[in-house]
Parts: sequence; structure tokens; C-alpha cells
Amino acid sequence: MTNIVVSIENISKSYQLGSINTGTFYGDLNRWWAKKRGQPDPYLKVGGQDNRNHTGETLWALKNINFQLQQGDVLGVIGRNGAGKSTLLKILSRVTAPTSGVIKVKGRIASLLEVGTGFHPELTGRENIFLNGAILGMQRKEIQNKFDEIVDFSGVEKFIDTPVKRYSSGMYVRLAFAVAAHLEPEILIVDEVLAVGDADFQKKCLGKMGDISQNGRTVIFVSHNMSSIVRLSRTVLLMNNGMIDGLGVPEKMVSQYLMSGATSLAHRKWINSNEAPGNSVARIRSVRLVNQDMQTIDTSDVREKIGIETIFDRQDITVPIVPVISLHNEDGQHIFTAIDTTNKSNQLNKIGQYVCVAWIPNNLLNEGRITVSIALNTFLSQTVVRQAVVQDAIAFQAIDPLEGDSAKGVFTRNWGGAVAPLLEWTVYQDDREIA
Repeated sequence: MTNIVVSIENISKSYQLGSINTGTFYGDLNRWWAKKRGQPDPYLKVGGQDNRNHTGETLWALKNINFQLQQGDVLGVIGRNGAGKSTLLKILSRVTAPTSGVIKVKGRIASLLEVGTGFHPELTGRENIFLNGAILGMQRKEIQNKFDEIVDFSGVEKFIDTPVKRYSSGMYVRLAFAVAAHLEPEILIVDEVLAVGDADFQKKCLGKMGDISQNGRTVIFVSHNMSSIVRLSRTVLLMNNGMIDGLGVPEKMVSQYLMSGATSLAHRKWINSNEAPGNSVARIRSVRLVNQDMQTIDTSDVREKIGIETIFDRQDITVPIVPVISLHNEDGQHIFTAIDTTNKSNQLNKIGQYVCVAWIPNNLLNEGRITVSIALNTFLSQTVVRQAVVQDAIAFQAIDPLEGDSAKGVFTRNWGGAVAPLLEWTVYQDDREIA
């Protein structure tokens, strides 16, 4: 028998645009009477716009949302800004009520939807830990048992007896997440608020969420970091305009999301040859990321071999052409540059269209967003002539699903470095004394 802890049935949420009320019956009556007589809104602020004519227009932030989560599930929620992700989390956290539909939740919920959720600015960090724990339904003894671990994780031990109104936004979110994650809720809900923290703290948070899910608790989180979504989620909910665009395995949903734009990030082409990058010697016509079956892909599994395909026109065969690819990660760090040392592109000395594929071996790239720049160069002694170049021609997401053999193994946190090669290791016992 399945243990369903969250059930969402036909949830919809609407908002009324324009002015709703003044907050008092007397004020509402005056406003209504002024509108009846065709007079301006008596409560309109100086310089403000009278939106009474728009009152009653409905914006559907969510519409007919249905899904279920079992105990121990990790749901990643992705989508563009305004897709309804945060509204969904607020409804689950009972911050706001749905317009229609039914929500069934089994267990205690801890939410972190914005910086300092549930904190009182006048209270110290210590006092807010106990306040937040009490709000979550924890006994004082339970909070005391976790107190040292919470403070250590947050890294604000020096300021634990300082009112949190003096905390920076980063300190706020560190303490708020530490409280929410360590007081053992059955369901943890986290919005993109983690983007406020520094890089090291984000890594700690992602690792902690992984640990929470492994202990059988349910996690729902929103992120624009596709690597985190793929690494942590077991299921991904893709939202668009308040509706569900897809619900399925992380790799498929991330790929669908990345390809939902007007053009694919992983395929770029120039139909008009006169507008293609290059000169009278050569022009680049197309660049794309392909798998071993020569299909265009937006995401790549670090364990699988991928190719960078470049199609170019050779209009002059009197000079050699050498394709060059250069890869950078999302931090702008140079991963590597590679050239065609085999000089295969010059073996067919005819004017026309050429296809060149640079194959990147499996278990080399680190996960994250990667951009690829392309160039067609002519190497003459110590001189390099660039016949055609496209900076950041394509971009793709490298992912490590943590299943099977990869450099990270089962390590859930971010793996530093530009590359993450899977090396061969030799380990054996040797009882000889070291001379």
C-alpha cells in the first residue's frame, strides 16, 4: 500500500486585478458611490492610476493542478518566471488558500519561501530558533537537542544572541534554512530563496536536502539550477502559465523545459549563407550538440559520449582549415580547447559543405551549464588566422544522475573543478614498514 503524504486535486488560484477594497465598509461605500456618480476614486493616491474599471478582471495563477507525492519523494518544480511555482508552494504551506480544489497533507510541514520566513526581527537568533521550532510544533526539549547542530550548520554562532534585524540577508537565510531542515519535518518546502546564500552554503543546503530525502522525508523545492534539479529530484514538475506542462523523470522534464524557448539552445544555424559567420574562405552554417545517434540534445549525461557537430562551407581550398572548439562552464571557467590535429577537414580538397564532429568522451565533463565556442582557423607557422568564429555558439546542461559509474559516485553535493574525470584507482593492503 502506497503511503501518500501530499495529494493535490484540481487546485486553482485566481487573483482579482485592480482595486479590491479600502479595508473598511465606510470606505468601500464612499468608493462605490463615487463610481456610481462618475467621479474619481476618493481614495486614489496622488499620481496613482484609477484601476476601478479593471476591477473584476481575473488572473489565474494556478489552474487545475493535480499530482500526488509519496513519503520520501523529492519533487523539483521548474518553469519560467510567472509560471505559478511560488503560488503553488504558498498554497502547500498554507500561506494562502486555493480558490478551488482540495489539498490533503499528511505530516508536519516546514517551509522556507522567503528570507527570514517566520522570524521576528526584534528577537535574537537563539530566540527565533525556539520560536520557529514551536511554530513547527516541536517540543522545547526537541529543539534543545538540535540547537547546537542548527547553529553550527548556519555558521552564525558569533551572532546567535544578536537581534536578527541586524543580520544580512545571507545570515537570515542561513539560519532560517538551518532551522527548517534540522527540526525534522515530514515535508520540507523550499523556494529559490537559497540563491541568497553564498556558493558554499548553497552546497551545504543541497547536501542537507539530499540527506533529508534519504531519511524518508518528503522534499518539494523550486530552483532555476537545472543541475540541482536533476541531481536531487526523483520527479520534476514543469509548470507554464499556471498549468502543468509535464510531470516525469528529471532528465526528460529539464530537456523539455530547455527546449521550450523559441529556438533550441543546443542548435544554432544560419540559413542565409551571406549572413553566416566567416569570410570568403569559410563560413559556419550550423552548430549543435548531438548524442551517439546524431540526434540533437539539450542535456547530456556525463557518463555518455557526446559530439559537437559543426557544418561549414569551404569557399577557398588554397588555405588549410582547422576546426576549433572551446568550452566554458557557468562560472566562466575555461574547461578546455581542442583542435582537429588529424587535419581531416583538409583531406577532401573541394569547395563545398563539410560536416565536422568533435567527440567528447564520457566521464570527462563536470555537471552544470556549459557553453561552446566554435572557430575555423588557419595555422601558418607561428601565425593563426581566424576565418570564422562564433562565441558561445550553443549551450547545454551536463548532468550527473548519481546512478551507475561516474566520478562523483553517490556523493550528492557539488563537485568542484572544470572537469570530473572517472579515474582508474589501485588500492591494496601493504603491511610493510615505510622506510
